[in-house]
Amino acid sequence: MLDDATTRSGGTATAPPRAAATELAVPVPVPVAVPAGFAARCTRTLLSPWSRLSLLVVLLAAAASSVLLFEPQKLLANGWPPQVEGSTAVVLFAVAYGLVTVAFVPRPLLNLAAGALFGSEWGIGAALAGTVLGAGIAFGLGRLLGQEALRPLLRGRWLKAADGQFSRHGFRSMLAVRLFPGVPFWAANYCAAVSRMGYVPFLLATALGSIPNTAAYVVAGARASAPTSPAFLIALACIAVPALAGVVVAWRKRHHLRDR
Repeated sequence: MLDDATTRSGGTATAPPRAAATELAVPVPVPVAVPAGFAARCTRTLLSPWSRLSLLVVLLAAAASSVLLFEPQKLLANGWPPQVEGSTAVVLFAVAYGLVTVAFVPRPLLNLAAGALFGSEWGIGAALAGTVLGAGIAFGLGRLLGQEALRPLLRGRWLKAADGQFSRHGFRSMLAVRLFPGVPFWAANYCAAVSRMGYVPFLLATALGSIPNTAAYVVAGARASAPTSPAFLIALACIAVPALAGVVVAWRKRHHLRDR
């Protein structure tokens, strides 16, 4: 009887095909377009380690050329706007200091300028802040754009020894480099960036290790008008003694590095 009732009502009680298809349909995610062919090759080439290293070289060459053409160190030393005073002047000087050190401007000139412009206390603060800022920028650029391409080239005995020293003992190695000047500021920054030294130990060692030498130059710049004063003479001694000590340490360490 159920069959007859079903036949009289017009067939089996099944849903219409279109309605069933609608209920069973599952939304399919639309694939994201991925660059293919020439575009993909261009993307890989632009992001390759050697392309990034080339970009770093171009940026540093442009920065060095700008320094040679515009000589920003003279602006910081002699042409500082007189209307900029107080803490604003100190902050602006520190930012400018950091940027031009990335472009290979020697730090001693900037430290002397900081002392001449702001005196000993404010000058030391501005110079140290600029030192840490410039070191951080250089380290970041070197780590992002140069490390991956340059690490495979560390094959010589001296290069491997220096890289191992920076990588295993980053803080104390960078602290020694900053305390005993001899290695150029920019060279130490980029060597540390190529190694496996951490970012925080690098900045902390730079901040602590740069205090004596920076303070000596700043005090010398602040007292340059009185070259026979005790403060100026002590500052000169504090500049010369660490430099001499750095030469002695480097001379003694050369045997240790050569035997590794």
